[in-house]
Amino acid sequence: MSTEPEPYRLRWAALGLLLTAVFMDMVDTQIVNIALPAIQRDLDAPPSALQWTATGYTLAFALTLITGGRLGDRFGHRALFMLGTAGFGLASLAAGLAPDVTVLLLARVAQGAFAGLMVPQVLAFVHAEFPASEQSKAMGLYGMTFPLGGLAGPLLGGLLTQADLFGWHWRTIFFINVPIALAAVVGAALVMPAPRRTGRGGTDVPGVLVLAAALLAVLYPLVQGRELGWPGWAFLLMAAAVPLLGWFVAMQRGRERNGREPLIRIGMFRDRGMSAGLLVMLIFYCGMGAFFVLTLHLQEGLGYSPLKAALTMLPATVGIVAGNGVGMPLVPRLGRRLPMAGLVLLLAGAVTMSFVVTHFGAGLTPWQLVVPVLLYGAGLGLGASSLMLITLAGAGAGDAGTASGTVNTVVQLGMAAGPATVGTAFFGRLAADGDFAAATRTSLLIGAVLFGVALLACFLLPRRTASAPQQDSLSAVGL
Repeated sequence: MSTEPEPYRLRWAALGLLLTAVFMDMVDTQIVNIALPAIQRDLDAPPSALQWTATGYTLAFALTLITGGRLGDRFGHRALFMLGTAGFGLASLAAGLAPDVTVLLLARVAQGAFAGLMVPQVLAFVHAEFPASEQSKAMGLYGMTFPLGGLAGPLLGGLLTQADLFGWHWRTIFFINVPIALAAVVGAALVMPAPRRTGRGGTDVPGVLVLAAALLAVLYPLVQGRELGWPGWAFLLMAAAVPLLGWFVAMQRGRERNGREPLIRIGMFRDRGMSAGLLVMLIFYCGMGAFFVLTLHLQEGLGYSPLKAALTMLPATVGIVAGNGVGMPLVPRLGRRLPMAGLVLLLAGAVTMSFVVTHFGAGLTPWQLVVPVLLYGAGLGLGASSLMLITLAGAGAGDAGTASGTVNTVVQLGMAAGPATVGTAFFGRLAADGDFAAATRTSLLIGAVLFGVALLACFLLPRRTASAPQQDSLSAVGL
């Protein structure tokens, strides 16, 4: 029998600070979409360059997550969090001051790269500093931050752009990050624990480059493919990711055989929870692309203002909070049944939403969407956090940052693939007959099918995660 060390005294205060930074990142991912028309008018930007202000952030973020996680394992999660947050704040300031679209684009790429250093440290902190008995609660709070930030982004974007504070107009959406980032950096120095370097050896630079190439080969076509009409090279580029990933795996195994620290320890994926959890999460977040289609329908099809569309989505926030609050304490006891329950609710929400959109047509009101949007949020609240906890349960303390970066990268892949696949079906149907309701229904049903596939994939997950009797054995691997 082993005894867990005394938990870090300021862990909850530190978690609150870390989640504030994650919320800032998630808001920033979405907030710019609402302000794009105003940015285009002000900077006289071409549509392609404007599209890259959103795309550049997503790509840079996804490409740096795993590297940021491993650097945190090596140099300490506090140091990497402070570096990432400070860089994010400076890049936000540069974006707000941008005199033209080129500077704005470079600042957005820098924001994404620094966010990729910042975000993995949060899950790693939860994994390393919280005892097994508190992991579910901490993960529940973390899991709420992502969807809440995603929902708050459009709402804040509409409010700040319309308010035109100090005459800054759209620039306010970037300036608001600066004091938040500054407070987070100072707070991290005060409340996060001293660095604990658990990694060994130097950084695997060749591995970083090959993995970045493989991820870029997948992400670039997914993000840009629909805009470009899915040219043949997009599919060839995605196919090239397979040999690149194979090369990366061979490189990592070679480093381990030679006693050198790999970027990703391949043995980590032998854990059933990790490997199956990543698969389920990829399909899960791909299905969430249907929510993206609904916002298009509300604004483009029904003429909702950005603010009205954002308010229509507010019941999802209630569902997310309720789903997390009810579900996360039950993860150790229910195991895979909890994400399965979340996926059932998401299926019900997607099917109900499809019926409501079709039945009410052009007369659809926010009140008629309350129930399906609430179901959607509750399913997301139950499913997302429990999936993360199950997936991370098999990672050791030395792999906490890497595992966190890997999980977040898969989430980004799913969030890019969802709008690409579901959005392609939506725009294809819309081009055929111009019927927004029919196109939205088709996309929502595709999303429901993806949730069904994810539900079946949940049977690959371990039946249960860490329960109270297991805590002594799990303490040996950092849980």
